[in-house]
Amino acid sequence: MANEQARDENTKMDPDKARASLDRLYNIYRDIAETADEVMQTRCPYKDAASRCTAKFGCRNQFFTSDPTSLPACAGSDLIDYRDAWDT
Repeated sequence: MANEQARDENTKMDPDKARASLDRLYNIYRDIAETADEVMQTRCPYKDAASRCTAKFGCRNQFFTSDPTSLPACAGSDLIDYRDAWDT
């Protein structure tokens, strides 16, 4: 019974409304992707939103705190090219 009701509701879908909804979602994700593309050119990909370093390797921009269980802080500037800071 529930499957029949769901099928009936799906057949009543308005294609124009569905397309408009998908277009709005596309525009939202496009804006997010454009911002991410801009940020990734200067911001280290291992730096989280709280400016902590999530890299599993050494980096000269890592600043370790007195808490050995916490992630190191990222002391790098977002205005520099971070890629040569990594220890390889």
